Order: sequence, then structure tokens, then C-alpha cells
Amino acid sequence: MVVADCHVHTTNSDGVLTLETLPAAARRAGVSIVAVTDHDRLHPDLSAPISELSGVRVVHGIELRVDAGDQHLDLLGYGVERTPAMEAEIERLQQDRIDRGAAIIDRVEAHLETDLPIEARPGIGRPHIARAIASVTDHDVAWAFRELIGDDGPCYVSRSVPSFERGRELLDEAAAIVGLAHPLRYPDPAAALARCASLDAVERAYPYSEGYPYDESLDTDLSPVDAVIEDYSLLPTGGSDAHDETLGVAGLDRDEATRFIDAIDGSAV
Repeated sequence: MVVADCHVHTTNSDGVLTLETLPAAARRAGVSIVAVTDHDRLHPDLSAPISELSGVRVVHGIELRVDAGDQHLDLLGYGVERTPAMEAEIERLQQDRIDRGAAIIDRVEAHLETDLPIEARPGIGRPHIARAIASVTDHDVAWAFRELIGDDGPCYVSRSVPSFERGRELLDEAAAIVGLAHPLRYPDPAAALARCASLDAVERAYPYSEGYPYDESLDTDLSPVDAVIEDYSLLPTGGSDAHDETLGVAGLDRDEATRFIDAIDGSAV
């Protein structure tokens, strides 16, 4: 039974939950621990590594995109406290997101010969643009990614992200736990998993084929993930990667959640 969803997005990046609506969503899912891991952004209303909101423990986290040389990866930082270096990098990344969002919107509008009901703003991500595309076409969000704004799409624009080493350094300073997100989603999962040698954790539980933005064709054999957990003595984490209000699709059971919280609390001792 999932009691901790350690990968959730809010309106602070490209999700739909707010801190006000999160506790009710958690209760509906039977989840008592939620990690808010907005893309390249710390939540402005979370000041402590762990807070309590209406009976739900909320872990302050971040999902940071990094460049590993051969591919981009996503690092998850848990139990985050603000540092000057992290704040400066987040400010840079948010400006890059705004510039990139504006460029993608321009390309989509030219490609579709229509105006999108969206403007570039702090926290903007491709899901926002995909929803805007769906609102003015007969297609859905998955089509928008597949045909227009996905990594190989005609309207894709790349981002300027920190190197893997720099991202890990920033998170090592700011977070209690640093892990690799959704290791089987990358073009080269084996190379991604090899990066776990310098991390604390890896996301084991993940809904690889449970609706947008996931892909049923992705390999879900978890044995390579289990191997690096054993080889590097990693903490297994897990979460739904929720961009909507449905939590608990994947995550940690009670024993795993206890280890997760202890790892954050213990880091402050």
C-alpha cells in the first residue's frame, strides 16, 4: 500500500495542485506523506525540509534537469533548504524557462497558424503549452508532445541546464537526499543508472505506463534498478510524478516511507 508519494508537481511549476488542494488529494489516495518536487523551482511557501499541512507531511523537494553529456537527466532533491548557490541557479533556470517557453509558443503558433491561450511566465513547462494546444485543436496533450513539442518535434526548443556534476553539487549542499528520477525513461537507462554511483537514492516505484506523460513502450523491468540499489547501497524512492490531482499511483509503502523520512530527519542531526 502506497503511503508516501515522493514525486508531485504543483502550480509552482507544471502541475495543477496547490498547497491548499494537496492535503485533500493526499487523503483521497490514502497517502500521508507527499514530496513536492517542482521542476527547477523551490516552492515559495515551503520553508522547512518537512512541513505538516492538514495532517499530511509535506517534504520540500525539487526536480532538477541536468546535462550528463550523453543525455539529460532529472535529479530529485528531498528535504531541501535554500542556499545562495541554489537560489542563483534557480533564478537562471527560470529565466531560461521563460525564454524557451516563449520560443516554443512562437513556433507552435506559426506551425498551427493560430494563437495559443498562453504566455511565457515563471515556472512554464511544456505540459502547460501542450494543454494550450489541446484547447485550440481536436487533439490531446499526448499528440501535442508526439507531433509538435516533444524532443524530436518541429517546435522543440532545447534548454540551458547545469551539468550533472554541477547539479549534484548544488543539491548535495541544499538537500538531505539526492536521487535519480524515473531511471527507465531515459534514452540510455544503463548510462543513467551508472550515474547513481555518486547519488543517495534512485526512484524505483514509478508509473511508466500509467497515462500522460508516460509511455507504454518503456521497459519496466526493474532488475537493473534493483542492481544499482544493491551495488551502491541506495535508498529506493518512488512517486507518481503527478501533474494532476491523482496521487498515490506509485510510491513507498510504510516501511520504505519510514526510511525515507528518517534519512531526511537524520541528516539534520
